[in-house]
Amino acid sequence: MKFASYWHDTAPVFDGAQTGPVGGNFDVAVIGGGFTGLNAARKLARGGARVALLEAAHVGAGGSGRNGGHLNNGMAHGYAAAKAELGADRAHALYRAYDRSIDLIEDVIAEEGIACDFRRSGKLKLASKPSHVDALRANQELVAREVDPETRWLDRTELSSEIGSDAFHGAALFEKSAMMHMGRYVTGLAGAAARHGAAIWEDAAVTGREKTGGGWRLRTSKGALHADRVIAATDAYSAQTRGAPLGHFRKRIIAMGSFIIATRPLSDAEIAATLPGDRNYVTSLNIGNYFRLSPDRRLILGGRARFSARSDQGSDAKSGEILRARMAEIFPQLADTEIDYCWGGLVGMTRDRFPRAGEADGMFYAMGYSGHGAQLSTLMGEVLADLALGRRDTNPLDGMDWPAVPALNGKPWFLPLAGLWFGLKDRLS
Repeated sequence: MKFASYWHDTAPVFDGAQTGPVGGNFDVAVIGGGFTGLNAARKLARGGARVALLEAAHVGAGGSGRNGGHLNNGMAHGYAAAKAELGADRAHALYRAYDRSIDLIEDVIAEEGIACDFRRSGKLKLASKPSHVDALRANQELVAREVDPETRWLDRTELSSEIGSDAFHGAALFEKSAMMHMGRYVTGLAGAAARHGAAIWEDAAVTGREKTGGGWRLRTSKGALHADRVIAATDAYSAQTRGAPLGHFRKRIIAMGSFIIATRPLSDAEIAATLPGDRNYVTSLNIGNYFRLSPDRRLILGGRARFSARSDQGSDAKSGEILRARMAEIFPQLADTEIDYCWGGLVGMTRDRFPRAGEADGMFYAMGYSGHGAQLSTLMGEVLADLALGRRDTNPLDGMDWPAVPALNGKPWFLPLAGLWFGLKDRLS
């Protein structure tokens, strides 16, 4: 078993990074080499701007290369809950933004010729308990009436053609959802940004940021550059950067681990008995699971597993054992199946689980995707490019307040308590 991201291990390595020290003068500097930052850099460079992108490790090293491979439309919340909290207009606009971002991903893949196994698979939101059915169905019916008629409800009797498990009691089907190979997409997106003229530095962690007369000086582990404007696209990994450069976000982003396993490739017979529908699948528990088949036909299954802000081999291994046990509960037929990959990554949560984008502390930013970044981040990269060019009317999150989380400054000490609370809610639901 490899303690490595399947997406990293099975994607080509990006070979377009700058080889010399960080330096020069730019219109815009982007901090973070995931989907958000790379698409911001791509759009700006295509428009003729001088763009630098600074990545602390390698492109896709963070959440963009450490997720479950889903591009699910819809929000982290049920639509009804989002409507109650944000109001109908904002909830509607945010729901549409997720749809628009998946459309944009499809367009970018076609424009840039990225081979990443993109496919409109659809998503099933599975009722894990009989008591979850009514609320899930009511939410699906509201979504179908107001924002997405391409959804429908599947009764338990209809699930046998979709999933080989007796663990679920019905499901909402969202037809617009998609999947792709995340590692190949991020490498292709980086290649496109570089091809259009963006200067990309890897292994260039930002260590300082100072205001100058005409913009900002960014110090990194490989040198320094000057930029008129700065974009922060670091999401959960904002919490890993100590000191002033991203201090504003360290007080607002809750970094939480999400952990994933991938089996050996399954046979056709095993697939027919396990995931005949070949979709994205998400369960309805608060501490739930998500799963799908990989392009080479592995079962990829993930979830919170443990409420931890650590993702290293020790933490990933503990979580992997929990996920293996959960896989056996859902799919007893796979209980003895070999696990080839086990990895983890950090999810950037906000206190209310709604993402944020705008301008703060001298930077334009988009982050706090709360587990739904793979699908929304490509669009938000374009939004950040627009903001850097002075255009605000494309931002679906414009004007949303983002207060600091009390007593948070990078390390979310309260995660174990949150895990106990959500576990209790699952048991009582």
